[in-house]
Amino acid sequence: MLSLRKPSAEALSRLVESEDGRELTYSQHGATQGTMPPGYHHDEWQAELGVFRQEEFDRLADALNDWLVQRRSGITVFPEELVRQGLTFALWFRLPVGYATATGRVVYVTDEPDRRGFGYGTLPGHPECGEEAFHLVRQGSQLVFKVRAFSRPRHPLARAGAPVSRALQFRMNRAYLSAMREAAR
Repeated sequence: MLSLRKPSAEALSRLVESEDGRELTYSQHGATQGTMPPGYHHDEWQAELGVFRQEEFDRLADALNDWLVQRRSGITVFPEELVRQGLTFALWFRLPVGYATATGRVVYVTDEPDRRGFGYGTLPGHPECGEEAFHLVRQGSQLVFKVRAFSRPRHPLARAGAPVSRALQFRMNRAYLSAMREAAR
């Protein structure tokens, strides 16, 4: 949803409440964990964060589950809660003119010895259709941050402005990687 005004906490609360019982806008729930479905843009990004150290892995995983990469990329997450499976939320950020708001739901949380993170899917209040996942992963002796996503424009404005929407996705993914690299320093 696009607006010329910054969304208020009351408006975000109403939006999240209205989206809470709604179905995700795609049927391939959890597909960022494996083979991503055809008919979508597929994105895979990663940043090497240095040598794996357990304390650093735990610290960064906790920060990831507190929406660190989103917040440091200029996105506000409502409500301000830790990631948990089933959490319905709204994201909003400033555009060159106005604000964009999107809704999603955490579809899975990963909590394994060498892999931590989560994936969320889009709800009807999101201009795109698909899923995005954020994980910290031990690869041999290295710590790596990975972002995987599949998406396609859903809202008529997103479809009409598909090149702009796609450029915005690329910009956000680069910002996510930079945010995690900065947190790892």
